[in-house]
Amino acid sequence: MSADRPINLNKARKEAGRAAKKARADENAARFGRTKAQRLLEATQAEKAKRHLDQARFDDE
Repeated sequence: MSADRPINLNKARKEAGRAAKKARADENAARFGRTKAQRLLEATQAEKAKRHLDQARFDDE
């Protein structure tokens, strides 16, 4: 950008805010996010545990 050209301070402020939010979102995704493989493994393990509990169920009839 040329130094002779005025800048809109509101645009600059909003752009900086958006960049900060995106950086924070990326950081949170890296910290708390899970890969697809991890989600599938967890779902498979939960289904296996549910089947195991259902097989051990004692019916009162």
